[in-house]
Amino acid sequence: MTTAFIIIYVVIAVILLALINLIVVKKKSKQKQQLEQSKHQTGSSEESYQSKFSIRDDESTRSSDEEDRQSSSVETDTEEHRSSNYTEDKSTDEKTDKDLNDTSSSEDDNHEAINPNSEEAIVNEKLKEKNNSFMFGKGASQGKVLVAMVFGMFIAILNQTLLNVALPKINTDFNISANTGQWLMTGFMLVNGILIPVSAFLFNKYSYRKLFLIAMSLFTLGSLICGLSGSFTIMMVGRVFQAIGAGVLMPLGTNVFMTIFPPHKRGAAMGVLGIAMIVAPAIGPTLSGYIVENYHWNVMFYGMFIIGLISLGIAFLWFKVYQQTTNPKADILGIIFSTIGFGALLYGFSEAGNNTWSSPQVVISLVIGVIFIIAFFIREITMRVPMLNMEVLKYSGFTLPTVINMIVMMSLFGGMILLPLYLQNLRDFTPVQSGLLLLPGALIMGVMGPIAGKLLDTIGIKPLAIIGTGIMTYATWELTKLNMNTTYGHIMLIYIIRSFGMSFIMMPIMTASINALPQRLIPHGNALSNTLRQLAGSIGTALLVTVMSTQTTQHIASYSQDLDKTNPYIKDTLQQLATQMGDKDMGTQQILQFVQQLASINGVNSAFIVATIISLIAFILSLFLKGKDHYVSKEN
Repeated sequence: MTTAFIIIYVVIAVILLALINLIVVKKKSKQKQQLEQSKHQTGSSEESYQSKFSIRDDESTRSSDEEDRQSSSVETDTEEHRSSNYTEDKSTDEKTDKDLNDTSSSEDDNHEAINPNSEEAIVNEKLKEKNNSFMFGKGASQGKVLVAMVFGMFIAILNQTLLNVALPKINTDFNISANTGQWLMTGFMLVNGILIPVSAFLFNKYSYRKLFLIAMSLFTLGSLICGLSGSFTIMMVGRVFQAIGAGVLMPLGTNVFMTIFPPHKRGAAMGVLGIAMIVAPAIGPTLSGYIVENYHWNVMFYGMFIIGLISLGIAFLWFKVYQQTTNPKADILGIIFSTIGFGALLYGFSEAGNNTWSSPQVVISLVIGVIFIIAFFIREITMRVPMLNMEVLKYSGFTLPTVINMIVMMSLFGGMILLPLYLQNLRDFTPVQSGLLLLPGALIMGVMGPIAGKLLDTIGIKPLAIIGTGIMTYATWELTKLNMNTTYGHIMLIYIIRSFGMSFIMMPIMTASINALPQRLIPHGNALSNTLRQLAGSIGTALLVTVMSTQTTQHIASYSQDLDKTNPYIKDTLQQLATQMGDKDMGTQQILQFVQQLASINGVNSAFIVATIISLIAFILSLFLKGKDHYVSKEN
């Protein structure tokens, strides 16, 4: 094993050195090449725009503006010219000037009045698209980039839930305790939480293509290490590599879609991305359960390695999108504050779900996390060029939807934990049966994702949020009525209804919040939103599991008092059981087992009551959302 470890370590070191060399040596030449190409490109048609478009900096745009306005193709302009007054011309260029003037005025004053299919709207779209700082490579298109991104993110997100079911078997094979094995999950989560806040810095420093290929390569390499691992240490190394890749891929997907699609098309595009973000976690437990029951657990990681290689091949051919980079200086102190702060908070909430909120490690972790998060926030708002720009919180179109999104995530993640516990621990369903019950709901969310996204583009977020949170609240309330006789089909139906409601809110609310930001702040808003979503999921899980455990203990104590053996009814019942079974102790054991089950089910129901209250809060906040126009930025 020592030899294998050395070989793997050397291979990893060589690959990392090669990647670092690729980043450092070729960065300047790539930027220079992009600038060279951008000077010779025009926006003469939609096809040439999508295949050749490159944004120019303010200086080059101003110098070539006059030439652009004289062309017979679709015209473009800078922010200074769009805000100025154009004089109408009666010449043959009158229509073009009218398009430009209509675009500059209607963009701010009459956004809702423009028909999205009208010629004015098309010109407006091209003007706004031209101001996005990105460029497609040769042979690339929005559709190809979309496929490559979704494929890569699907396997990365699937990985997060695959290990849940297989963990007990892995613990046995490695001869480690459950607490030690849990670090395969906790370590992955912590690395994710650490990387997401610095993603805005990475997006400004490196191209989307380079980040995607590096992240996917690290994830694929980590999958291979996990598959080959024969000890906990080696597998932990593989999980860290997987986490680094996934931690970059998740915010990268959102950022790419927000860049290559204009605001009125982002809903549908993000709905497609939602297929990966919603369906993958639900498929994970079912797939993992099937593999563990029929094969060795390492088959999962070999499968992810093979799919990772396929994803890399697709990305190499199709994922050719580059953005204008600024090569910012790394804020080392900010990264340290962020790493300790978010890492400690995530660890604290994770341990609170496993232990108690009053345990020393939970209290210390949460206190340290809060202190360093405050230090990080203070540093970022005082920096001239912050790593994570807190200016995004000034936009109400971003802040309120983000808060609603966090609350929904708390309810969603808690429900995904509680139902499997109820099904497997209390109803004796297998992991595969438990996963299959959740699968139809996830598929519904996947199918509804693009539809809900299209509705977002058409009617705005407020109607969708009210409908979605309303259905989610009702279905969550129905889950407070579980008992030992609740049928499998009934639970599945309730979960499908709950998932249907969530499909109207999950991706649309996130898209609406990012849409409200100007292009320069989208990477920062995306990083903050993803970080808060992950924190909310951890908080929701810890809170609901704690409520379930506490209420179960209280119910057991209450029932134990009621089941006093001096009670004449209890004594008669025990005597009847003893007569039937020939053993009084056996009768007592059955009663105690029944009491334990009854208390546990009431504990689950109590947790779902809290989840219902959380969902109701999201519904009430949705009433305060504003009209569609409020969630489309008027800035560039």
